[in-house]
Amino acid sequence: MLEDKNPQKTSLSQLGEFGLIDHLTKDFDVKQPSTIKSIGDDAAVLDFAAKKVVVSTDLLIEGVHFDLAYMPLRHLGYKAVVVNLSDIAAMNAKPTQITVSVAVSNRFPLEALEELFDGITLASKAYNVDVIGGDTTSSQKGLIISITAIGEADENEIVYRNGAKQGDLLVVTGDLGSAYMGLQVLEREKQVFQVNPNNQPDLDNYTYLIERQLKPEARTDIRELLEKLAVKPTAMIDISDGLSSEIIHICKKSNVGCNLYEEKLPVDPQLINVCEEFNIDSTTVAINGGEDYELLFAIAIEDYDKIKANPNMTVIGHLTQESEGIHLITRANTKIPLKARGWNALEAE
Repeated sequence: MLEDKNPQKTSLSQLGEFGLIDHLTKDFDVKQPSTIKSIGDDAAVLDFAAKKVVVSTDLLIEGVHFDLAYMPLRHLGYKAVVVNLSDIAAMNAKPTQITVSVAVSNRFPLEALEELFDGITLASKAYNVDVIGGDTTSSQKGLIISITAIGEADENEIVYRNGAKQGDLLVVTGDLGSAYMGLQVLEREKQVFQVNPNNQPDLDNYTYLIERQLKPEARTDIRELLEKLAVKPTAMIDISDGLSSEIIHICKKSNVGCNLYEEKLPVDPQLINVCEEFNIDSTTVAINGGEDYELLFAIAIEDYDKIKANPNMTVIGHLTQESEGIHLITRANTKIPLKARGWNALEAE
């Protein structure tokens, strides 16, 4: 479905592990003052002075988290970085460094790994993070990527999942559900392509949704924005597994209930059109679709006036006492218990 930009194929065994690492990491430069020693020694050396250090790791496995039938390797490299930086942003911290480890089978030539690392390099430059180490090894089948993200924050800046209070407002950045529908479009086109390889997909009507799936962005901008507005969230999480799952995480950790309002959910017009085409309810997609990598957070009601006019944020509900439970209030004013129907990494096939 996506043509190989570079038809040349160089076996990885020609370079060996250290030659491969040197080759793939030659474009990584150091930008962060906290990076004392980067790639090239037994370990990296970092100095965060008085800051607290925030660390998160994600594993991406071919066939579980991505499908190379429609995920270009450059986009995959970019996305692999972004999903980790999103976790740092969800702690209200600033990402500063990443490590990258890749396990790869012999069906991948050097040129394929160059594409992957082009995407990683692009993301590291876009988000101003240093790549400070990692590992490469062989895999029995497929491609595995593990990235660890490191960030910094003052102790009083860090936001956890467990600080939300009854009466707080629930706020979300950006729009919801688009990445999930982008995936549905790509899966459909893959099926069509498998039946008829000569059938070239026409994806013009789905560009926004597909971009949200193949090239998401981490909301590292929100930390600075909230600081300028003099707002500190009481609890925060990123939306990787679906809004419903993330709301339940915050409610359970904070011992509160929630009323989420269907009419307040921010969705893109393209999402509504494509949901009609697929005959899927757009609210179901907005609540359960994962991989948007937007931020969900709670704020004190006193801070409402500071954020109400900001186009980056939408108030979607409020937190209640724990005994009231976690509910969706529909447009028809019906109260429905909210269930975690988002992505479950350990779900049986």
